[in-house]
Amino acid sequence: MSTHDAVIEAATTSTSTPTPDPGASGPARGHSAATLHEAAVAELGPDAGALTVVDPAISATWPGARVAGLAYTVQGAGGDNLALHHAIAAAPAHSVLVADLGGAAHGHWGEVMAVAAQQRAIAGLVIDGGVRDAYEMAAHAFPVFSRNNTVRGTRKLFPGVLGGRIRVGGVLVHTGDLIVGDADGVVVIPAQHITAVLDRADVRAAHEVDVLAQLRAGATTLQIYALDDAAPTAPTAATTTSPVDTCAGQAPADSDERQLP
Repeated sequence: MSTHDAVIEAATTSTSTPTPDPGASGPARGHSAATLHEAAVAELGPDAGALTVVDPAISATWPGARVAGLAYTVQGAGGDNLALHHAIAAAPAHSVLVADLGGAAHGHWGEVMAVAAQQRAIAGLVIDGGVRDAYEMAAHAFPVFSRNNTVRGTRKLFPGVLGGRIRVGGVLVHTGDLIVGDADGVVVIPAQHITAVLDRADVRAAHEVDVLAQLRAGATTLQIYALDDAAPTAPTAATTTSPVDTCAGQAPADSDERQLP
């Protein structure tokens, strides 16, 4: 195993988290990004994805990175990281820095800034832009979610705007919104809906525990979700209807999420 691989394995192992527990403490009560998205759909309606799901191109910089906390927003300029230096000094402890750098492919953040942020108890970074030092940040177990990794340097000219409304990965973010990121992506829960969405997530998590118990007892997903009324048909030479035609007009993919608690 290479040194870099060993660093990644050690960081992933040391920061891994068990299956979310509805009773877990913390800003997201231990829930995953996927569970919170499903809970947001149930609470806010089928358009919740546009409000809460960050562009999946913004993803964990190192395997196993997870973050949960309230947003502290940073409006910077692509190719300039002075705003992030100011944010490290200004952000409240346990907050997640959420930065709009215009998606720029520059190394706006690296090991030195990660250590500086950890010393101020900042929970992590979500950035619409590039970072560098992925292996080193894994070694420090500092969670970062970025659009790209690059060694391209930055200038330090624009002090930025802190604490205002920004857009990251297509989603509006305000300081105080709940941010959760893991291997499945990053979600944003608007501050005014945090409690209601977390309550729904608690119910979903409890329901999934019951589903898993039924599966281990021998039930099928068809039975549990009452999907066995319409059995698939055997193909014939005369079959001309495509699956796309058959499914036309049916509910969108998120509809199953709204049927569950």
